[in-house]
Amino acid sequence: MPTIRIDLIEGRNLEQKRELVKGITEVVLRTCNTRPERVVIYINEIPVEHAARGGILRCDEEKPSSN
Repeated sequence: MPTIRIDLIEGRNLEQKRELVKGITEVVLRTCNTRPERVVIYINEIPVEHAARGGILRCDEEKPSSN
């Protein structure tokens, strides 16, 4: 039984998660010769204040300007 664990910074909506698990399942079916009901996917959403990049918390990163 293929089991996939995905860590994502929180913020994706339900439709994005549906599309993600559908696409990943399709790849697993093509490459692992298994049935859809055998593919298990867990999405772990990480709060933005619990993640860092380059020594800076993600919640403290500067957002790109929309200009």
